[in-house]
Amino acid sequence: MADWLWIPITVAAALFQCIRTALQKYLKGKLSTTASTYTRFVYGMPLAILYALALIWIAGYAAPSPSLPFVLWILIGSVAQIVATFLLLYVLGYRNFPVGVAYCKTEVVQAAVFGLAFLGDTLSSWGVASIAIGTFGVMLMSMGGDKHPLRALLTGWLERPALLGLASGAGFAVAAIGVRGAALSLGHPSALMAAGYTLAWTTTVQSLIMTAYLAWREREQFRPVIATWRVSGLAGLTSVLGSGCWFLAMTLTAVAYVRTLGLIELVFTFLVSVLWFRERPRTNEAVGVALVVVAVAAILNAL
Repeated sequence: MADWLWIPITVAAALFQCIRTALQKYLKGKLSTTASTYTRFVYGMPLAILYALALIWIAGYAAPSPSLPFVLWILIGSVAQIVATFLLLYVLGYRNFPVGVAYCKTEVVQAAVFGLAFLGDTLSSWGVASIAIGTFGVMLMSMGGDKHPLRALLTGWLERPALLGLASGAGFAVAAIGVRGAALSLGHPSALMAAGYTLAWTTTVQSLIMTAYLAWREREQFRPVIATWRVSGLAGLTSVLGSGCWFLAMTLTAVAYVRTLGLIELVFTFLVSVLWFRERPRTNEAVGVALVVVAVAAILNAL
């Protein structure tokens, strides 16, 4: 594949993620937070498996041969994403949760560090600059209505919500590295097949884990998950489309680059809130969006 193809693929992933997030917000009014998260996995799993099978049976790609490293990367990535999600939800229960959410956004920086340590992914100086700028911008945006966002970020980093946020960000970073590690471990000549195969395995493992958890703690949620199958199915579809794009992009290039460009999702959300809902942005939100735009421009210049 062309070296630049990860760029439109990442933008598409961000768009699908925006839609999926909107659908899951709608579902939160009918399901528990855990159950609404579960829909993206359980309804997405059959589609992911069918996609992988279609690549083999219809497109004619050779079926990958999973190895022990592949299975270990899948388990690490799947569990890390679930743990990171739960930590983020736990952070939201704190009164000063914006600090925790902001520090969760250090995922991109942590992904760069983990990518270098475990996969040998190296970044250009422009890439490093874009990650730093984008991370700071999204942290500012995450502070919401805080009157002194910069001071809160600098003084609150040792508070419990901030530490949990850092742990959540680390979980999301490890999950992304797990995806790239699994796909690369296949050694398949087609990035498309490697990413699709990894997607099928990951969604299956996550669906099984989440099903077991709901059966243990929230068994009553199975019925509404089934009852909302139309919207839940759409959430699963957009989740698979988005994850498929994320997985392919992260197979093609370093996770840190993909996640930095993926911050453009926040720009989409910001524009919708301002232009569609006529909401007036706060100063820190506007500055944060501007920094994200600069980061996106820098990451493109890094190529």
